[in-house]
Amino acid sequence: MQPDLSAPQQDWHFENAATHIPAAWHAPLGTIVAAILAIGIVMSREWGEMFHQWWNIDTYTHILLVPVIIFWLVWVQRRELAQAVPKPYLPGLGLVLAAIGLWLAGRYTGINLLAHAGAVGAMQGVVVAVLGVRVSVLLALPIVFAAFLVPFGDELIPALQMVTAKIAIALTHASGIPAIVDGIYIETPIGLFIVAEACSGVKFLIAMVTLAVLVCFTRFESWSRRIGFMAAAIIIPIIANGVRAWGTIFIAQSQGVEFAAGFDHIFYGWIFFALVVAVLLAGAWQFFEREPEEYGWRLHELQDWQWLARIEMRAPTAAAMGGALAAIILAAALMAIIVAPAGAG
Repeated sequence: MQPDLSAPQQDWHFENAATHIPAAWHAPLGTIVAAILAIGIVMSREWGEMFHQWWNIDTYTHILLVPVIIFWLVWVQRRELAQAVPKPYLPGLGLVLAAIGLWLAGRYTGINLLAHAGAVGAMQGVVVAVLGVRVSVLLALPIVFAAFLVPFGDELIPALQMVTAKIAIALTHASGIPAIVDGIYIETPIGLFIVAEACSGVKFLIAMVTLAVLVCFTRFESWSRRIGFMAAAIIIPIIANGVRAWGTIFIAQSQGVEFAAGFDHIFYGWIFFALVVAVLLAGAWQFFEREPEEYGWRLHELQDWQWLARIEMRAPTAAAMGGALAAIILAAALMAIIVAPAGAG
């Protein structure tokens, strides 16, 4: 069934939301809210661990902004969504099952990254299954962007420490300062410097990648520019962090280690990140191809996608989808008790 695009445009409003949201959305939204709450309860340990990391670990504090960004991305598409009719997508349950399997595997093995990815993926799968493919295409960016709720990046720290040390030692030699390097240890006439985990630059690299994905798909249309911007968003922070490490060593030679350490402590924070972001965005500004509010597909563009219509013809009822999700989530809770009890690990 195709939406009637000749009908007057509807919109979503905050005021009296229940009456302003199109009737076709009431049951699907109710199902999504109920399923997400149930998943949140079943996987509460993982969501608690993730929130603890977002709130208490500097590497992941930027994730606190991800839900706000997701809400904004959905809100930008509100007029298109108001014209769409959600059609449950039965194969979407496969995504939910796969995510639950990943979550159980993470619990059983004690690999938090897997368990956290499964907890987030289960909610992404619910959205796809309940709203269907057509609506999921409209919401592709916010659905995929939710993956950034998963705390990751610590695995990169050793490699980033080595890269930072190599850049710092190269610049130190180039600036005429004699130095000996041993892995992440740099010996200079003024003293020994260590590229510690906190100085690896991982928190800014992960935050930059998150920002870059948002910019790539809201400001660019061509894949060549998206790839170029993403590459720059990875390379520039790594190089900048190496330059920052060298700057600390260079300043210490004339001003002393304590002064250099104090300057680095002040500078190496969000000031540093803001400067890198400013440089990156300033360089990319002239290549932007659209306004952020223009991102994604429009409903009329999807009308030529005949395979969407064929998929929707086989859509299950909303009640059947709700029942299937309830059964899957209940089974997940029982499997967690049997296979990976909450007290284990």
